[in-house]
Amino acid sequence: MMIMQDMALDLMKKCPSLALAMDPNDFASPLIALAGLTDVFESGNRLVFWKRWIYNHCIHISCASAPEQVCLNIQNGHEEETIRSVRARLRQLLNLLGCKSLYEMKMVHAQFQQLLHQMCKVIATSTTRVPDPDLFRRSSTTAMFRAVSAGNFEFVYCMGKANSELLEFAYGKRRSIFHSAVEYRQPRIFSLLYSLKKRDAALNLVDVSKNTILHMAGKLSRETPIQHITGAALQMQKEMQWFKEVESICPPFCKEHLNTHGLNPRQLFTNKHQELRKEGERWMKDTATSCTVVGALIITIMFAAAFTILGDNNQNTGFPMLAHENLFKLFIIVDSLSLFSSMISVLMFLGILTSRYEEDFLISLPRKMIIGLFTLFFSIVTMMIAFSTALLLMFHGQHRIVVPIIGLASVPIILFVLIQFHLLVDMLISTYGQGIIDKKIKPWF
Repeated sequence: MMIMQDMALDLMKKCPSLALAMDPNDFASPLIALAGLTDVFESGNRLVFWKRWIYNHCIHISCASAPEQVCLNIQNGHEEETIRSVRARLRQLLNLLGCKSLYEMKMVHAQFQQLLHQMCKVIATSTTRVPDPDLFRRSSTTAMFRAVSAGNFEFVYCMGKANSELLEFAYGKRRSIFHSAVEYRQPRIFSLLYSLKKRDAALNLVDVSKNTILHMAGKLSRETPIQHITGAALQMQKEMQWFKEVESICPPFCKEHLNTHGLNPRQLFTNKHQELRKEGERWMKDTATSCTVVGALIITIMFAAAFTILGDNNQNTGFPMLAHENLFKLFIIVDSLSLFSSMISVLMFLGILTSRYEEDFLISLPRKMIIGLFTLFFSIVTMMIAFSTALLLMFHGQHRIVVPIIGLASVPIILFVLIQFHLLVDMLISTYGQGIIDKKIKPWF
């Protein structure tokens, strides 16, 4: 594959006009083909956090890996030899960790990035300077819209930097690339809107069906990054976040503008998201019901245990015989914490079961679910600590019996973490994490 990439790069250097060469049969060009290749760029690969860290900080593509810069390694031979030696050892270590594929991935990304830069040199030419301006416009706009639908951020960014007119073109349906970025839920590409000094023109654009950019946010696209989110409720939350975000920046007329079907953006959103809302309601209710049962069981157990473990009372004082034991005090504390936290958890889940399930998907329901899951997790942990403390009180000094049982007490905690902790983290990130759109981008044209 790398040989093919080198050949493509060499051809592009020798004949730059090939980037826009069109196949008359299927209206294809190298530029359009590259726009649809998302996995050959960094943004098209989802890596877990530790692989992302290795990719960014431990893997370095040397100049020798770039075909156009081989000659740069001739100078400073001793230093280059030392660097190559260190990197070779690092590469061996990465291979032992199973990260050879990450190195190959980054190599592919670097080579296709070079190919993209070569094509951008052609695109940097103004539409008035190319031999066939109409061909340039059709090929480049088709490539841009294909890149947006595929989520190819690097392609859109580099092309926009090379020729800012491409970010302002309207496609066949009189939609800008930002309309498509909203429709396909591509947040990084939509954030490029803030790099435009004349972004009002893109926001005011109305397509042939009289849809504004807010109507695009009201639609439900089945082929979007949102489908990778766990649970229908989180998908519904992300859809509402998109609608609110676009609504906050679009012109006032967009909010009540009617399309050819006589629907304003809010009505379109409600119409298109009915099924997802029902799925979200069902998912929330099922999760809340299951967790409520667990929380109620913990309340019953911990309330009964608080009086059962007391044992016999001192005939003179009336206080429990174990009242002065430190382990007994610890048991009472963790038992109370488990009881109260499980009560809070049950109340939160009951609040979910009685919610309206409309605007609540944005903040209210996720917040209740986060509090409910966190307090339920805390109650399970403190319940296991209380159980272990009670064993230590009953079998004082008999470590051969107590230690294995305490070890088994950690199994429910581990199981809960494996089952629900990922959901809790996803909800925290979705509700309180960074917003969908990066508004800190400074205008660069």
